[in-house]
Amino acid sequence: MFYLAKLCVLLAATVPLAMTTIVFGLLDSHGKRVYRINQFWTWLILRLGGVALRVNGLENIDTAQQYIFMVNHQSNIDIPVLVQSLIRFQLRWIAKKELLWVPLFGWAMWATKHITVDRSDPLDARKSLERARKQIAAGISIVVFPEGTRSRDGRLLPFKKGGFLLAAQTRAKIVPVTIVGSSSVLPSGDWRVRPGIIEVFVDKPIATDGYRVGKLKVPTDQVRDIVAAHLQRRTEGTGAKPAPHASGDDRLEKRSA
Repeated sequence: MFYLAKLCVLLAATVPLAMTTIVFGLLDSHGKRVYRINQFWTWLILRLGGVALRVNGLENIDTAQQYIFMVNHQSNIDIPVLVQSLIRFQLRWIAKKELLWVPLFGWAMWATKHITVDRSDPLDARKSLERARKQIAAGISIVVFPEGTRSRDGRLLPFKKGGFLLAAQTRAKIVPVTIVGSSSVLPSGDWRVRPGIIEVFVDKPIATDGYRVGKLKVPTDQVRDIVAAHLQRRTEGTGAKPAPHASGDDRLEKRSA
């Protein structure tokens, strides 16, 4: 009953917040002002869900810089987690175009100027890279889930090259980010947020100056190895059985480690 009451509060807040984002987003060329609404909304989700964050490594990054954050993806709660973990950054996602059709959520994504891609259209994929470059030039950092989709079973999926191509073309530094514990808080296929602690590891930026567009295996493997190492250490620390890697080339508690 208590959970239902919290859900009603969230839904009651979501509708006006989304509508405000959509209306004011029409006058916001890069979505910077309405992004603040996103930040409040994600804070509310975590707060009502009883989710605390432990963010490690914020000292590794400069809030005056723009980065491409490469993040593992295991749960729908990952987006609120990232927004709150990197609260001093303006963040935009590269996401599949189909999300724009989700009522309120998709429309708010459009208004905030997130970057959508039609995966069936190679030309649109190239256009999305150009949109991302413009956002970076405007002082906005880009979030990429290099697995391309959520992992349903905890395995780290193969990394796609799109985000690394963007980094090579823009010379933006890549920051590996690992989210640990989100799949327990909001498992795949469920809609109930469970109270718990999610850890976020922010690693040192990786310069892309030396990488050519056609030679992206090295940074791709480097980022994947960093993320995999955090996940492996967490698994070993809890005594859980390690998940095999897929083959392939108020309280938000924050601390810096």
